[in-house]
Order: sequence, then structure tokens, then C-alpha cells
Amino acid sequence: MDRLDAMHLFNRIVELGSFTKAADDLQLPRATVTHAIQQLEKRLGTRLLHRTTRHVSPTQDGEAYYARCVQLLADMEETESAFAAAGNNPKGKLRVDLQGTLAKHFVLPKIDQFFERYPGIELEIGMGDRLVDLIREGIDCVLRAGEPRESSMVARRVASLRQVTCASSEYLKRHGAPKTVDDLRGHRAVNFLSTSTGKTLPIEFLVDGQMRNVRLPGSVSVTDADAYVACCAAHLGLVQLPRYHVEARLKDGTFREVLAKLQPAPMPVSVMYPHHRQLSPRVRVFVDWLADVMGHAQ
Repeated sequence: MDRLDAMHLFNRIVELGSFTKAADDLQLPRATVTHAIQQLEKRLGTRLLHRTTRHVSPTQDGEAYYARCVQLLADMEETESAFAAAGNNPKGKLRVDLQGTLAKHFVLPKIDQFFERYPGIELEIGMGDRLVDLIREGIDCVLRAGEPRESSMVARRVASLRQVTCASSEYLKRHGAPKTVDDLRGHRAVNFLSTSTGKTLPIEFLVDGQMRNVRLPGSVSVTDADAYVACCAAHLGLVQLPRYHVEARLKDGTFREVLAKLQPAPMPVSVMYPHHRQLSPRVRVFVDWLADVMGHAQ
């Protein structure tokens, strides 16, 4: 194993906290990983890792070596890219995690265009809404809706999605359409649970320049956007979400918008990635492409 490979291996052990997980991630035999780190420590003349039966963590020298490795590997990738068609032909695997409905509605229908432009990149796409640990899971970037919560990540805003409050026409026929926020008393909602806190998210309205949060009772709470819309279609209450989710239903009259003049600010959509991936050509071209695709979203 050459020095660059050993550095990359060491980084993954630190990030994953495990020899076994790093071996699995890099598809290497466990014995090869152990031997490579022993040789690395011997060559450097210092112990880089604390090893226990349950966890592996860097020593003080290991932390310093990890920080240098991160920068050196990023610089190496950037340097090599400069000689590959002036950086316009990046190659290799890129691991990304996309919020599910954004991926299905905006990204995946156009993914062939990305490969036409960058045929040397291999994408590994995860989809969902869970909070991912980009460093430990080896993910290069994520696409998420909502205000970014990870202050340690680089966040690039790529879209602002119009939001709408609505209910099924049948629900409004049964319960009446609210004209003011106060009219919401007696109404019900399909509640959405935050995957990060486990708490129900309020419905927001901009009233006289001030944001007003409203919590309504409901028979069901969900963590998935498709389930959210399905429960609304089952006449279970009001929902508030980006308009693209329900545009077709609003046009055909299945859903009706309420309190249209009191809608909250648009929902931001951001691409986030670790600071040390900032110079990666693969990340850069994918983020630029996502920004172009999502720039047309409303």
C-alpha cells in the first residue's frame, strides 16, 4: 500500500472510529488494514490511534496527522484535476444523499444530463430525510430542504420553494374554509414530525409582518412527505408544504388552498458538504449541476 492509500485509509479509520468499518468501506481485508496502520505508525515513529475493543480514536499526534492528511489529499485531488482537461473531466465515485421528494421531482428526471456532461463520475445516491453524518458515513454532499442546522458544514443555497397551506376539497366541504388564523379553531391537521427532534412541526403564517406558529390537533402524524399528502387526500386535515408536492391536485380541484395571503416565507433548499471536501472537483461539478437544476424549482 503506497503512502497516499495509507493516508486515505487512516482518515477513514478516524472518521468511522473502527478498523472493521474502514475495511468494509474501502473493500479491504481486515488484516491488510491492520498491517498498513502498523507500518504507517512504524514509518512515522509515533502511535496514531488509541485502540479498544469497542472503538478507535486518534492520539494527539493522530489528530494532527489526520488534519494534515485531509488537506494533503484534497490538494492532491485538486492538483490532478488541473491536468484532466483543465479540471473539466473529473472522475471517480461520488457519494451523495438527497432528500427523497426533491430527488424524485427535480433531480432524478434529469440525472442523465449529468452523466452526459461528466461520464467519468460514478454516483452512489442515498435518499431520505434522516440526519446523516457526512464524515463518518463517507458522504460527499447532501441536498436538504429547510434551514441548514449543521454549522460545521459548507451550505450553498440552491432554491427557494413556495409554500402552500391546503386541505382536500372534501375536508373543507365538511368543516368550512378558514378565512383568518383565528378561524383555525376547531380545525384539524395532518401533523408532520421532525426527524431531528421527534416533535410536531407547527403550521406557520405571516400575519402583519410577524410569523405566527399554529399547532392543530390531528389524528395522524407522519415523517414522510408522500404520506403527508396521502393523509391530506384522505380528508384528515390541513397541511402546509412546498407547492410542487400538490400542484396537480390544486389544479384539478382535489385540494384547495386556504389563507393564501398569509403564507410563510419560501422554504430554502441547500447543498451541504464538509469543509475539507470544498476543493474536490467531483463535489464542485455536482453541486454546480444541482444548483442549475434546482434553480428552476419553485
